[in-house]
Amino acid sequence: MKLNPNRLFVAVAIAIAVAWLICTALVGIAPGGMMSLSGHMMHTNFQGMAWSMNPTGIIAGLFVWSLSGGALAWLIATLYNYFGRSDG
Repeated sequence: MKLNPNRLFVAVAIAIAVAWLICTALVGIAPGGMMSLSGHMMHTNFQGMAWSMNPTGIIAGLFVWSLSGGALAWLIATLYNYFGRSDG
């Protein structure tokens, strides 16, 4: 089975964008809880730190994470197809 790298790029970029927007909303709704959760996920203590959210950062993060995730998915699909090709 071959993967379409372009379609996978778009699918992953959209999925990451949705996840980013949900995460951003959760930070806006429950900043303390999300700070605690983030600390647990990274095995660290973020007490005393604060979120820095502004429209520019939210949009920049949305694009950077979505595009970099999509690019990684594209590379994975391309390598998958290359290494899975038939030599016969």
